[in-house]
Amino acid sequence: MQCSRYVRKPQDEYATVPFSSAEEVWFWFIRAHEASAAGARARAGMALYPRPCEPVDVARVVDRLYRQRRLLRDHLLVLAHYGRRLMAPNPDYRQEIKASSLWREAFDRIEPALRSKGIVA
Repeated sequence: MQCSRYVRKPQDEYATVPFSSAEEVWFWFIRAHEASAAGARARAGMALYPRPCEPVDVARVVDRLYRQRRLLRDHLLVLAHYGRRLMAPNPDYRQEIKASSLWREAFDRIEPALRSKGIVA
């Protein structure tokens, strides 16, 4: 007989809250990545809002798009830089116009993939 405390609940039993946008997913992913790099341990069921994915799922989507050459290195650099700042580039600033267009292009390609996986509502 198996002890119930070691049996994982199926994912369907958790009421998950999908993200409202791909940008929200990205900022969540960056914060989770920085927390794990700082030594934090993620545990299932401990979040305020249970999410329909884990940070590694977002990384896989971005990696797949990069390998398909739908995302370029410039896209990834802009996503990483502004993701660490937790703000999107402002197209009204002359220095951030190119970054803003790369940011929009990247999310135009990332969002459909995240929607198809049910990560973004």
